Amino acid sequence: MKKLENIDFLIFDLGNVIIDIDYAFTINTLKNLLTDDKHILTNSFFPAKFHKDFEKGLISAEEFRNAVRNHFQEDWSDALIDELWNSLLKHIPMERIELIKELGKDFGLAVLSNTNSIHVDKLDQILLEDTGEASLNVLFDRVFFSHEMGLSKPDEEIYKSVIQELGVQPERTLFFDDLLENLNGAKKVGLQTFHINHDKALIRFFQDV
Repeated sequence: MKKLENIDFLIFDLGNVIIDIDYAFTINTLKNLLTDDKHILTNSFFPAKFHKDFEKGLISAEEFRNAVRNHFQEDWSDALIDELWNSLLKHIPMERIELIKELGKDFGLAVLSNTNSIHVDKLDQILLEDTGEASLNVLFDRVFFSHEMGLSKPDEEIYKSVIQELGVQPERTLFFDDLLENLNGAKKVGLQTFHINHDKALIRFFQDV
């Protein structure tokens, strides 16, 4: 495994870093439920303010579901909305979990994810089904979720809060994320960063070179 000089702590995003996600799948699923004249509403679903508010914990799951109903002008059940919302969460490759376990022998480990209460419940289910692990807390020293912090990436404040909570030196901490805007936010507070830009990027980063 690659040796990392001057790095003591590793922080990982979840989406497309630990768990595969597929926004296009959710959009296509939504379109299959909507009449043609409503397909355009899917374009503004993920960028919607209520989505961002839910990620920051500013609205409850109930308020989020009502916002989804209002957005699409559909009287969908809570269960259907949760199923649609969680459909973007795919699989957690076992090789990533095995890597995390190995890294935990030499580094402090944390998760920092923009997420929400509905996704977290589904994530725990997928983690158990795919890897046999009951919780991220078993694998990482700390887990930071945006909706619990009232903050979200790429705002500098969320990284500052994590650094303070962990008691780490940012220049000795390496952050992995699939979105460049999140990495740029992390750089502003001094964190080292690496861009996860394909499904094998994390595994290959740590391979011997």
